[in-house]
Amino acid sequence: MIRRIDFDDLDPSLREVLRPRVERLGYLGEFFQCAAHQPEALVSLNALTDQLRGALPDDVAEVVALTVATVTGNDYERHQHERLSLNLGFSEQWIRSVIGLDEGGIVQRTVLDLLEDRGRGADVDALAAAKGDAFAVAVLLLTGRYLMHSTVVNALGLAPPVPSPLDR
Repeated sequence: MIRRIDFDDLDPSLREVLRPRVERLGYLGEFFQCAAHQPEALVSLNALTDQLRGALPDDVAEVVALTVATVTGNDYERHQHERLSLNLGFSEQWIRSVIGLDEGGIVQRTVLDLLEDRGRGADVDALAAAKGDAFAVAVLLLTGRYLMHSTVVNALGLAPPVPSPLDR
């Protein structure tokens, strides 16, 4: 079993990067406790996530995160993003549509295509034509980021740190 690293024992640079998240959530998730064994990589992952989310509207970033989490069975991330989506003002109905994989937009269709055959056959050109090259690349990279998270969470068998807000 990979040893979990407590917040106070994190590499100092990583602790400062994660401090706002821990203060906002009230805990350090197990994903970060495990990934902290590679502090520089985790700092980079956090920066990558922030940069890509900043390049996309919130609804698009959440469609990517929720779609990848749903398809890969990553309840850890899905629950987090259901909560974030509610905090961003998206309705429960919208979230249910996204996690039901019937949101229907070009972004979700592209993400589903990317996940279906590891990127082969995905119509990225249609996304780029509709939304621009920078937008399409941000969706591609953010999909890969959330796929990486899902792989780690599933490999380690991490349980969601919080329940789904939709399971009331």
